[in-house]
Amino acid sequence: MKNTIKKVLVLGSSALKIGEAGEFDYSGSQAIKALKEEGITTVLVNPNIATIQTSDYLADEVYFLPVNVHFVEEIIKKEKPEGILLGFGGQTALNCGIELHRKGILTRYNVQVLGTPAEVIEQTEDRGLFAEKLQKIGVKIPRSNAVTSVTDALAYANQIGYPVMLRIAYALGGLGSGPCENETELFDRCTRALSYTGQVLIEEFLNGWKEVEYEVVRDRYNNCITVCNMENFDPLGIHTGESIVVAPSQTLNNHEYHLLREVSIQVIRQLGIVGECNIQFALDPNSDDYRIIEVNARLSRSSALASKATGYPLAFVATKLSLGYSLVDLDNSVTKVTKACFEPALDYVVVKIPRWDLKKFKHVSKKLGSGMKSVGEVMAIGRKLEEALQKALRMLETGMCGLVGDSSSLDGDVTELLSEPTDERIFAIPIAIKNGYSIDEIHHLTHIDKWFLYKIANIVEIETKLSETPKKVPHKTLLIEAKKHGFSDEQIAHITGLDEDVIYAARQRSGMFPVTKQIDTLAAEYPAQTNYLYLTYNGIEDDIEYKESKSVIVLGSGSYRIGSSVEFDWCCMNAVRTLRNLGYAPIMINYNPETVSTDYDECHRLYFDELSFETVRDIYRKENPLGLLVSVGGQIPNTLAMRCHQAGMKILGSSPESIDGAEDRHKFSRLLDDLKIDQPEWKELASLQDALSFAQDVGYPVLVRPSYVLSGAAMSVALNDNELVKFLDKASDVSSEHPIVISKFLENAKEVEIDAVARDGEIVTYAVSEHVENAGVHSGDATIVLPPQRTYLETMRRILSITRAIAAALQITGPFNIQYLAKDNDVKVIECNLRASRSFPFVSKISGINFIDMATRVIMGH
Repeated sequence: MKNTIKKVLVLGSSALKIGEAGEFDYSGSQAIKALKEEGITTVLVNPNIATIQTSDYLADEVYFLPVNVHFVEEIIKKEKPEGILLGFGGQTALNCGIELHRKGILTRYNVQVLGTPAEVIEQTEDRGLFAEKLQKIGVKIPRSNAVTSVTDALAYANQIGYPVMLRIAYALGGLGSGPCENETELFDRCTRALSYTGQVLIEEFLNGWKEVEYEVVRDRYNNCITVCNMENFDPLGIHTGESIVVAPSQTLNNHEYHLLREVSIQVIRQLGIVGECNIQFALDPNSDDYRIIEVNARLSRSSALASKATGYPLAFVATKLSLGYSLVDLDNSVTKVTKACFEPALDYVVVKIPRWDLKKFKHVSKKLGSGMKSVGEVMAIGRKLEEALQKALRMLETGMCGLVGDSSSLDGDVTELLSEPTDERIFAIPIAIKNGYSIDEIHHLTHIDKWFLYKIANIVEIETKLSETPKKVPHKTLLIEAKKHGFSDEQIAHITGLDEDVIYAARQRSGMFPVTKQIDTLAAEYPAQTNYLYLTYNGIEDDIEYKESKSVIVLGSGSYRIGSSVEFDWCCMNAVRTLRNLGYAPIMINYNPETVSTDYDECHRLYFDELSFETVRDIYRKENPLGLLVSVGGQIPNTLAMRCHQAGMKILGSSPESIDGAEDRHKFSRLLDDLKIDQPEWKELASLQDALSFAQDVGYPVLVRPSYVLSGAAMSVALNDNELVKFLDKASDVSSEHPIVISKFLENAKEVEIDAVARDGEIVTYAVSEHVENAGVHSGDATIVLPPQRTYLETMRRILSITRAIAAALQITGPFNIQYLAKDNDVKVIECNLRASRSFPFVSKISGINFIDMATRVIMGH
C-alpha cells in the first residue's frame, strides 16, 4: 500500500566537495521528480546555488540554508512536513538526519523518515553495530573492533597483527582512513582521526584482494534485486572513488558472482533497508573467500554510476519505494513493458575513471589510498573493455589521446610506478609491457587481475602493428581492428606520424564509421525505444532510425574538475529545457555520470560519449542538426568551436571567429587597443628574452596568461626573473598551440565582473558582481557579492559602456562574461569569455532572470 503523505522535506548535500559532488544533485533531482509525480509538495534544503535541484521548476520550496540540525529544525517548524528523505544528499544529509533522530526532533514534530529507518542507518554507519548485526546471520566481515581511544586501537592491532586498516565512522570519501604498517603509523593516523570523530574501526588488512560492489534495491515487502555489480580494476586498499571501476564485473566466475549476489540480498534483508543501497566486498583472488567491507544505506557516487551504466533510474525507484510502492508496482521506464523488479542485463561494458587535479597543488602526494583525492569522474561505454578503457582515458582531458600512442612519457622507474598506486599507474602498465615485463611480473607488482593486464597487452600489440608502417595509412583490416579496440583518429595519427585528417579521410573512403547503439537495461531481450545512446565500431548497424527533426546538439561540460563543475550542468540543462519548450529536439553529448544532463529522460537523445572533435563530427553526420550549441558547457565546447566550424558544422550563437577573438589572448588584447579600451600593459610572448625585457620595462609583478585555458590553469604572477622563466615554461605546457601573453599585474586593485547576454552585439540583460578580495584571487576562489557594495556609480557606468563596446565589436549573440580591474575609478579589462561562466546560476537565481533561458532564446532567434 502506498503512503498518503502530502509534504516531504528533502535534505541536499550542500557545497560540492571531494567525495560528495554532482551525483547528489542528480539523485536529489530524481527524488523530487518522483515526489512531484505523486502530487506531493516538496521542500528542499540545499545552500548550493549552482545545482539543478535548487532551480525554481523542481521543488515547491527551496531553502538556501546550511544542512544542519539548527536550520533544518526551524524549517520543519515552519513547513510542517510529514516525511523526510535522508538518502539523497550524501553523508551530509545522512549525518544531519541521524542527529535530528537522536535529538528527538523528528518525533517531536511527527516527521516520518521515509525509506530506510533511522535506526537501520545508524547500524550501517556505526562500525560496531554493523559488525554485530551481520555476525547474527553468519556472513563474513573482516576481523575488526570499534574503538574510541588510541590505546584501545594499539591493543587490538597487536592482537590481530599488522598491517591493519583504520576506518572512521560517519565519514565522507574515506576521510582519514588508511592502512597502517606499524604502531607509529597507527598512533599518528588514529590520533588525527579521533580529533574529528568519536569512533574508529581497526580491521584486518586484506592486501591484494579484489574489491567488488553491488547496488541492491529492496522494497518494504522484502522483494530484492541487484541492479548492477561493479568490479574495481585496482585491488582493495584504494577508495572506490579513486579506482578505475568496470561494470559489469569481468573477472568473477559464475559461482563468485552468484555467491556475492546472494550475500548482498541476505545482508540487505537482515538490515531492513528500504530503497537503494550499496554493498562493498573484498574477494580473495585465489579462492571464493570474501569479506563485507561496508554498506551505504543511501544513494552513493556508485549509485549514480550504476544508474547511468544500466539505464535503471535508481534514485527515482528508491523514492517510490520509500513512499510504499513495491518493485512489482513500478514500471521499467525504459522498456515500458517490464516492471522495475527485472534485473538489468548489459550487452556492453562500462569503465569509470576518476579525474584528479593534483598538479594544481604544490608538494601534494600522488599516491592513492583509502581517502579520496579525485575531483570528478568519467564513464565510457563500449563493446570491448579495450574500447571503453581508451575512450575513458581520453575523456579525462589530461592531454592523453588514449592508453598508448602519446608522445609524452612518465617520469620515474617503471617498477616503482607499478608498485605504488598513483593517478598515472594505468599508463605505466603499457610502458612495462613494452619494456619486456611479463604479465605475471606486472600482476605481482600491482595485484591487478591478469585478465585486465592481458586486455592492455592487446592494445599494446595493435600499437606495435600501427608503428611498423610509419608515414603510411594503415591497411583497412588493421585500421578497423584499431578502431574496435578504442583507438581514436588522433591516436592513430600520433603512432603513424600522419595528420588526423588523413586517418579520417581513409576511414571515409572505406565507409568506416561507428554505429549507434542503445542502452535498454535488458540487453535487447525486450523491445525498447530508448534515446540513451553510445557509438561503437563493434557493431554492424545503428539501433535507431535517423529521421529529419529540428534537432540542436548541446555540448556538455565533461568531467568535474577544478574550475568546471555542477554550474555548467545547470547551464546545459536550462538550455535543453528552453530548446524543448521552443519546439526543438535537444541532443546532449556528455560523459559525466554524476550529472543531471546525462539523465536519459531530459533530452530528445543522449549520447553518452566523448566530447572530442572526432565524436562530435560523427554524431553531427548522423543527426544533421540545425547546429551546435557550444556556449553553455564551459571550456571544452568553446575549445572545439573553431575546429567544428572549419569542418562545416554550424555553430549557433556567437561566431567561432568571435570566440577565438576573445579566447586568443593576443587577438583580444589587440582588439582592446583598437577600441582604445584600457587594459594592463601587455605583450605577446615571442621569446624568453622578449618576456624578460618587457618585465624589466614595466616592472614586476607581471602576469603570465595562456590562451584557451580553464580556471586560470598555468596563469601565474611572477615577482622576479627566475619565477617568470619557470611560469612561462609551465604555461607553454598547457597552451602549446595558442598564444601566451604577459601583462603588468596591478596590485591593490578591485575585481569586478559582468555576466551578460547579447543579441547581434547588443546587450539584452546583465548583472555586475563585485569580488570581496583584491585582484589576484581567481574569480572561482573569490567571495562574490551581488549587487556590488563598494563600487562607485561612475565605475559601474564605465564597465557597462566598455561591455557594450566589446559586445558590439565581437558581435556577440548569447552568453558572455567580462572581468575588470577597478582602482580609483580607473577601469581596465582583464579578459572576456564568450560562453556561460561559473556565476551564471548565481546571478540567475539571485536576480530572478534566467540568463541561460534568455541566451538560448536569443541564439535560436526568438
